[in-house]
Amino acid sequence: MAGAAAEERRLATVVESWLGRPVLVIGDAMLDEWRFAEPDRLCREAPAPVLSLRRRISAAGGAANTAVNVAALGGRAVLVAPVGADAAGDELHDCLDRAGVWDRTVNQPGRPTPVKRRMLAGNQILLREDSGDPDDALEQDGVVRLLTALECATEELRAAAGGEVPTLVVCDYGLGSLPAPVRAWLVAARDRYATVALDAHDLADWRGLAPTVVTPSFAEATRLLARAAARSDSHLHLDHPGADPADGPSELSVGSAPGRPDPAGSSTDGGPGGGATAASRLPLGRPTGPTGEPTPGEDRVAMTGDGLSVTGTGVTVNAGAGDGVDRAVLAESRLAELRAHTGADVVAVTLDTEGAVVGGADGAPRRSHSTPVPASHAVGAGDAYLAAMTLALAADAPLPTAAQLAQLAATITVSDTGTCVCRHEDLLDALGVPAGDPGHPVLVAPDELADIVAAHRDAGRSVVFTNGCFDVLHPGHVRYLEQARALGDLLLVAVNSDDSVRRLKGPDRPVNPVEDRVTLLAALSCVDHVVVFEEDSPAALIETVRPDVYVKGGDYPPEMVPEAPLVRRLGGQVRTLGYVPDRSTSAIIERIRAQATGASDTGHRSDGPGQTLTGRPA
Repeated sequence: MAGAAAEERRLATVVESWLGRPVLVIGDAMLDEWRFAEPDRLCREAPAPVLSLRRRISAAGGAANTAVNVAALGGRAVLVAPVGADAAGDELHDCLDRAGVWDRTVNQPGRPTPVKRRMLAGNQILLREDSGDPDDALEQDGVVRLLTALECATEELRAAAGGEVPTLVVCDYGLGSLPAPVRAWLVAARDRYATVALDAHDLADWRGLAPTVVTPSFAEATRLLARAAARSDSHLHLDHPGADPADGPSELSVGSAPGRPDPAGSSTDGGPGGGATAASRLPLGRPTGPTGEPTPGEDRVAMTGDGLSVTGTGVTVNAGAGDGVDRAVLAESRLAELRAHTGADVVAVTLDTEGAVVGGADGAPRRSHSTPVPASHAVGAGDAYLAAMTLALAADAPLPTAAQLAQLAATITVSDTGTCVCRHEDLLDALGVPAGDPGHPVLVAPDELADIVAAHRDAGRSVVFTNGCFDVLHPGHVRYLEQARALGDLLLVAVNSDDSVRRLKGPDRPVNPVEDRVTLLAALSCVDHVVVFEEDSPAALIETVRPDVYVKGGDYPPEMVPEAPLVRRLGGQVRTLGYVPDRSTSAIIERIRAQATGASDTGHRSDGPGQTLTGRPA
């Protein structure tokens, strides 16, 4: 139980660390419309139900919903996208405003805003009407204005974030919002963004972008591999509807429900069909339902060697007869190829209700799982996944952590019908760390301390406060913090910022940046809250917190602690705790340097929860 609690605290610290992270989203924005109706009777003109509209809601969709999720999760989101000068465009602007997204969309007269209208009865989708033609290309003036908005939004976001390099999210769903000049600009400007996430129906268009992470669906990943194989495989052959099934593999269509026969007569539900042997193809098990939307207009190409093919009605993959290998296994086996073809550091293949498969440079696949839900509950869940994955990677979270948080964000949004949005507080609540709950540890800002401490005191808890650099966390720190926590009901740890550490310790410190230091501290079960401060002294925080007990490391009297007069004036007591011999940050760093240079490890001064001359724990 203690380990699970520590893991939840560690994940919650990552969620808190991405607050305010600047993110620019560009791509195909659309409006999602949901019409909820009740069937009253059958129509006299046809055997169809007569529906009475009871409720209508609209929501941001596509790239706009990704931006909404970034903002809801706590990032600073800016959206650049072409939007029509129409009623749907007006509604989309309202959705962005309500969500706190910086709306930098570009008005495109004569080009309608894409809309997906769903009619439901009893939470069952009866039909979906799509408007907005992807063949309506942006005019030259529209492309120029879109590039200008992109340039201005990038600089605006960077300035608002105090010079921090922004993150970029590209959402290309084939609706014409990202023509070749815009793609070329983004590729050329890649170095202006720290983290780049790409979600594209056609990944081949973006090979030069070198994204940090791509999040293709299984269908999109399959399509990319099939095209790559078609370019390189000299043994490919054209198939046609009249071909003898014995001449080719059985197929499983991606983008259609299982059980529909393919044009060659083979079964798409994993049944018999096709004469290729299991050894000549990569098997795939049956999906549980529709897995993606097909890309029309492609020539029908089949390949017998790698288990992939492209058809005029969608993408297909070869299926072995009863081999039972599922989509996750196939995706895991092709992660390295997907990374190579996309140029991405991380590939996350999403598998709908089956979760996702994620792979990075270490080559180790990571599988996450989800709970099956009705299709009407999962609209936009991929946007939540993309937003959380991007924010976590932008906050330098390890890949397993980013994958875990992304899957959690997607999973907790699918509880009801509508377009999925994951909020920051929902994610913390799912981690067992409700936002604002005084009984749970989170990374907090200095201006939040007064309210947090007041809530603790209202609950009758005593507050213990300590501060330090905590540069290289070691057993001395852990013992010190455990002893400090035993002196009260909760422990608040203030950590010197990187600039503050450099002023106190010298230009070669800290060894670890503040993000890493607070992550490790928050993972300790004895630590309840962590706050970063920029000053050399914690005096301002002490005045805000008014701790019941102020703790310092050292074997000298409390009277020698510089902060002692202030603490006592505020009604608190000062305690000093002994340190573990030879367990200090300076000792560890000196041993590492000595081993690296071959020099002997000479005497040194301890500055751990032991002591510096100023009494600050390292």
